Amino acid sequence: MRERQIAIVTGAGTGVGKAITRALMDSGFLVVMTGRRAAVLEAANAELGGGGVVLPADASIPAEVDALFETVAARFGRVDLLVNNAGMSAPPVPVDELDVDIWHQVVAANLTSAFLCTRAAFRQMKAQSPQGGRIINNGSISATTPRPNSAPYTATKHAITRVMSLAALPMSIWPQAMLNGRPSSAEDLVSPVMACLVAVYGAELGRGVVADIEPLLMIRLPWGDCAF
Repeated sequence: MRERQIAIVTGAGTGVGKAITRALMDSGFLVVMTGRRAAVLEAANAELGGGGVVLPADASIPAEVDALFETVAARFGRVDLLVNNAGMSAPPVPVDELDVDIWHQVVAANLTSAFLCTRAAFRQMKAQSPQGGRIINNGSISATTPRPNSAPYTATKHAITRVMSLAALPMSIWPQAMLNGRPSSAEDLVSPVMACLVAVYGAELGRGVVADIEPLLMIRLPWGDCAF
């Protein structure tokens, strides 16, 4: 029997991160829940039945990210899935009125955190046996259709969609971006996305073929698009 797959979800304590965690747990993953606020993570884990592993860390701080992945590798031996979900928005102001400190905060939360976690995940996924894994970045349709007065958010989400690299494929590491619109709830967003993710994993595990999942790679929803 195949061992449970290990997932790390950043920003797992609230909103979309918590909904992703729930969906992964329901699909059999062992989920490492990470974020800056330990109490929020513990409360979310309790709400979800206590099946997660809470490891607080600030994903924008290199030393904390490295320590997180070292701990996961030491305890579980591998990382099969990273979901870069942590992030923030900014006050809707014209770019000429935007405070540079706000810019730096959004870049750190949305972009630097994704880079640091992706770098750590690459290292682990290259080193483990069997080699490989999956990395999903929580992007936004704002990357291609920006909202007015959203310069830092749009810039970081556009960068997320471009951080994917073909260099990962020879190592069986599949990086992807999830571009979401405005769901009425986190669960409304996550349900179709997780259906696609689980279908992809099913094909990889020999329970289907690529042709079976091609229709799922673009899911049209009433509030926008969700794509891998």
